[in-house]
Amino acid sequence: MTFTRRAFLASSTALAMTGPLRAGTGFSRDTVIALARDLAGQDYAPRATVPQDWLDLTYPQYRALRFRTDRSLWRGTDRPYEVDFFAPGLYFPRPVQIDTVQDGATAPVPFDLGRFKIGTEVEMPDLAPDDSLGWSGFRLRTDLDLPGKKTEFCVFQGASYFRAIGIGQAYGLSARGLALKTGDPDGEEFPEFTRFWLETPAPGQRNMVVHALLDSASVTGAYRFDITPGPSCVMEVEATLFPRVDLTHAGIGPLTSMFLFDATDRTRFDDFRPAVHDSDGLLIANGAGETLWRPLANPRALQVSSFVDRGPRGFGLMQRSRRYGDFHDLESLYHRRPGLWVEPRGDWGDGAVTLVEIPADKEIYDNIVAYWRPRTPYAAGQRVDLAYRLTWCDRAPLADGLPRVMDTRMGAGLSGGRVVMVEFEPHPLLDEDPDTLDALISSVQVDPGPGVLERNPETGGLRLAFRFEPGDRDHVELRAQLRRGDMPASEVWLYRWTR
Repeated sequence: MTFTRRAFLASSTALAMTGPLRAGTGFSRDTVIALARDLAGQDYAPRATVPQDWLDLTYPQYRALRFRTDRSLWRGTDRPYEVDFFAPGLYFPRPVQIDTVQDGATAPVPFDLGRFKIGTEVEMPDLAPDDSLGWSGFRLRTDLDLPGKKTEFCVFQGASYFRAIGIGQAYGLSARGLALKTGDPDGEEFPEFTRFWLETPAPGQRNMVVHALLDSASVTGAYRFDITPGPSCVMEVEATLFPRVDLTHAGIGPLTSMFLFDATDRTRFDDFRPAVHDSDGLLIANGAGETLWRPLANPRALQVSSFVDRGPRGFGLMQRSRRYGDFHDLESLYHRRPGLWVEPRGDWGDGAVTLVEIPADKEIYDNIVAYWRPRTPYAAGQRVDLAYRLTWCDRAPLADGLPRVMDTRMGAGLSGGRVVMVEFEPHPLLDEDPDTLDALISSVQVDPGPGVLERNPETGGLRLAFRFEPGDRDHVELRAQLRRGDMPASEVWLYRWTR
């Protein structure tokens, strides 16, 4: 059985009581906001679970419940989207309710076991549907690169997790509606999307609109996702939060990914592949006009990094390793995993892009989290309105024009210390002789020396090599950037070396 951190989190999180789902008219985003506001004024209460026979399903049995696409929502109509649903049970003990919305009128989508084809590869128990059953989530399909074929591109399932892909991509990292107390000693809290409303798309409509109600012990929320699939999947997100308590550690626009190893440190893994990761770096466009690239790590102990900022332009977990040869993995296709870029709408004020890196020994665990942490806590009883754009992409939609760091390699030096290689992509700014550029390398803890900058004949870009001596330190913070005079000639490379 493959038991992932994502599945564990979904199974261990309580869902809030939101009351019965009723059909009605006059639905709008304000409807969900009103529900969230009213819910925040009530004591939090976990919802009831599905019957025990559903909870007792094994992983192979749950997998054998395959949704029949011929029973998809809007199948056989002129609607441009179809929706498949996931069964509750196993890792998803508390179901979510799902409505459709058309011309302001809502109608529930009741659970129907007849929409599933039950595989014969395992022996299944006698599952008895009753009134407590709902769904555990849904996936969206539409015409992408194959006209006339509805292709899956987005999934909402488990806690407030959701994933999406662009054309030609393979599912990788996830987003969440909200993160609370990530990495705190007392444990993390996982808000849940407890109800969804799917706006019925008009014939020929390119986008799909999904509303969601969020609830947890600390906060409620109303979310609207305006989703446009394509080469990149773009989501315009509006969120309104109603804290029940002061949110002293909230994560806005949270992203969750996996990083096991790459060429910076693979000594713990006896693996035929040169790298294993869904994402290889955190990209930040800060309010000061800098573009920062921080390669990810799989540390020996939990580590949290905070990049203090005001008014960030964007941040995201990206996958820059785009060749099959970067991984040599024909099954997982890590070179096709998307990056995810978060672009704030409006002024998010003071805070920090926060990166949490959790030790992991297997690739089934999501051990990387990134989010925006506001400096000022959201107070109990206040209304918090947020908006941002999510872009699931091969490359971040960042128009700074600076050469990117494409690879970081590290190892022991022949004469001691550590040797670092930073590879910059080919770029017009780097076409001139490397001697016309300055490589600024710095560290608070050590003196890394001047470094060597030279052309890489294999890539056509530039390679910066330098050495540092950590001594008996348990960590070293490093920073490097290429500059021409007073102007940047590359993004800023940051790295935290740990022993």
